Amino acid sequence: MTSEELLNKVRKIEIKTRGLSRNIFAGEYHSQYKGRGMAFSEVREYQPGDDVRSIDWNVTARLNKPYIKVFEEERELTVMLLVDVSGSRNFGSISQLKRDMMAEIAATLAFSTIENNDKVGVLFFSDKIEKFIPAKKGKTHVLHIIRELLSFEPTSNGTDIAGAIEYFTNAQKRRSTAFLISDLLINKPAELEKPLLICANRHDLSAIRVYDRRDDELPDVGLLKLKDPETGERIWIDTASARVREQYNNAALKRTEELQELFKKTGTNTVSVRTDEDFVRALMQLFRS
Repeated sequence: MTSEELLNKVRKIEIKTRGLSRNIFAGEYHSQYKGRGMAFSEVREYQPGDDVRSIDWNVTARLNKPYIKVFEEERELTVMLLVDVSGSRNFGSISQLKRDMMAEIAATLAFSTIENNDKVGVLFFSDKIEKFIPAKKGKTHVLHIIRELLSFEPTSNGTDIAGAIEYFTNAQKRRSTAFLISDLLINKPAELEKPLLICANRHDLSAIRVYDRRDDELPDVGLLKLKDPETGERIWIDTASARVREQYNNAALKRTEELQELFKKTGTNTVSVRTDEDFVRALMQLFRS
């Protein structure tokens, strides 16, 4: 992609996503996320109606009475975007690639953040941390993020979501609101449980799954040669076989069900959006969840 082509793409995505964030998402973002960043203030004795999740067990054990931690709203919110740049994002069977929709979603969230005078940063990851852009304010910063979203090429094609969450939890000391943007094509979703639970103690993490129709189902088109975009492995499969299609579909369904159960167990808000769908409705659903 030439510099001129990149600049044109940046302008187009800015016009589209800035309009969405200003006219549709700004109010939802403000009401649902503004003030979610909390700073510890003091402890006081538990009162009926208090959230039991705020109990300070150390103080409670020491004084033999239930005490809770009191927090106060921080004036400023930090938003971090954890963007999956592994090889599987370079796939799209209908209207657009997964990477393009991920970029639009991330750009919309970034503009929603600066519309509310908050800070936004990005973590790009594959099976390693590819790039970390610290959170800052301002349009210039967001345009820099968009350029990276459109043009960044990773040094590896694999996926390690657990490692990315662990890195984010350790690197981002201040409590923040984070969005994991990925197709979530992982073989063992259970590996995410521990990192998600640890992250939940410090940050407010939501997962946005961007997927293609063919991630979940195979068409009946006869012999088909497939390539794994992350490993480079190539195989021939007979999609005319109802048994083959059923096995593929069942494996995808099992993965989705395991992810849903995992996110429910760890208290992670999540939403899925397909590449041939409008992501506006999905983001609105996430904001309201």
